[in-house]
Amino acid sequence: MTLCQLSAAEFQYNDKKHVVIDYIPFELNFGRHPWKENLTVKMELPKLESFLQELQESWEVAKKSMEIEKEAMKKQFDKKRRNQKGLKVRYNVWLKTKNINSN
Repeated sequence: MTLCQLSAAEFQYNDKKHVVIDYIPFELNFGRHPWKENLTVKMELPKLESFLQELQESWEVAKKSMEIEKEAMKKQFDKKRRNQKGLKVRYNVWLKTKNINSN
């Protein structure tokens, strides 16, 4: 792959909304959409604090969304898992050391 192809792939990834967090990854990093035309950024300094506040809020929303999705994925995974031996935390068990390599 050439550097140009890698840049194009990175741009395509950063340009699409993530399903879970509902944000574009570039937008979470830089607080704006990756522009495709004019690449100059005009920002007034008094608006900087509100810009940073919005960026922080978007991070918090993304983090909450990812935590909710993590719990949903765990719940789905745990539906197919069960404790066949009836083991509980702090039970003493014997381990076979046949496949354990140690010094």
